[in-house]
Amino acid sequence: MTTRLTRRAFAGALTAAPVLLGAPAVLRAAEPIKFKCSLDTAPSHPRNVAMVDFVTKLAKESNGELAGEVFHSGQLFADLNVSKALLQGQVDMAAPGAWVLTGLVPDCDMVQLPYFYGVPTAITYKATDGKPGHRINSELEAKLKTQVLGPWIDLGYQNWYSTKTPLDKFSALKGLKIRSPGGAAISWRIKFAGGIPNTTAWPNVPLALSQGTFDAFVSTDESCNSAKLWEAGVKYSYADHQFMGQYIPMMSKAFTAKLKPAQVKMMTDLWQANIAGYRKGSADSQANARKVLETNGVKFHDPSPAEAAEIRKGMIADLPSLIKDAKLSPDIVGLVKEAVGSAT
Repeated sequence: MTTRLTRRAFAGALTAAPVLLGAPAVLRAAEPIKFKCSLDTAPSHPRNVAMVDFVTKLAKESNGELAGEVFHSGQLFADLNVSKALLQGQVDMAAPGAWVLTGLVPDCDMVQLPYFYGVPTAITYKATDGKPGHRINSELEAKLKTQVLGPWIDLGYQNWYSTKTPLDKFSALKGLKIRSPGGAAISWRIKFAGGIPNTTAWPNVPLALSQGTFDAFVSTDESCNSAKLWEAGVKYSYADHQFMGQYIPMMSKAFTAKLKPAQVKMMTDLWQANIAGYRKGSADSQANARKVLETNGVKFHDPSPAEAAEIRKGMIADLPSLIKDAKLSPDIVGLVKEAVGSAT
């Protein structure tokens, strides 16, 4: 009797074995959805710091369901090329500067309008966080098959920097070959200043500077600091705060198609909850960067309010040329005027 029961029990165990062996596969947690974020600036850059923080918080918020990896310093793509990579699904997330997207959506150049020259950042936010910015987001999403993550990340005020020519007045820029980060409107401003525009991808700037490919360039204090451009010969800056540079955070539709609607909402909500901190981090970083640049021998000239107002007046007088060169739509110009109102 005992032997018969034992055999039955053993046979039953064999029958159940495949179910038991299969159980771990059923109980095992789903593999996380991985994604790649491409940036072409250094890890210490405020954009990189913000994106790394966001990816880290997202992993925690999603309980490990979403696992991102940030690639720095153009390891995957330079910003000039990353929009194509987003469109083709070669990268899942990026935050290119608005100025490198103007070939696709010319209205991205709206912050180059003279209304933003030398004015507080709050005026820029009226446009980029308002109707003008929303219009641009919609155009980018349609053309690149992307979804904009949320409000744009601040880079900081764009200024002029040079190697050999002291920049103690605006007219000092005349005749210089000046690197532009991209966009017809920045080229317009360079030509307005009497310079000769040159476009060089950011990762190539230090070498190009040291080789004398251009004499000056448009950038920010933190970008110069994170790349240690004093080592490439930068000695002067004309700090006119010509416009507030911002990056537009985007996700490819190929990536968001893998997500549940709740996961996409989690990402956009998390971004919205942290953007104010990211912008403050950028402002603090820019302030610190100027101190570092000054410590390393870079001499700054801060134009007086009257000097800046005179330059802005001249730019406004040449507004038709800017609108034509940058192919800005009448609609976006109208939306910007409506957004900033009498602030300028």
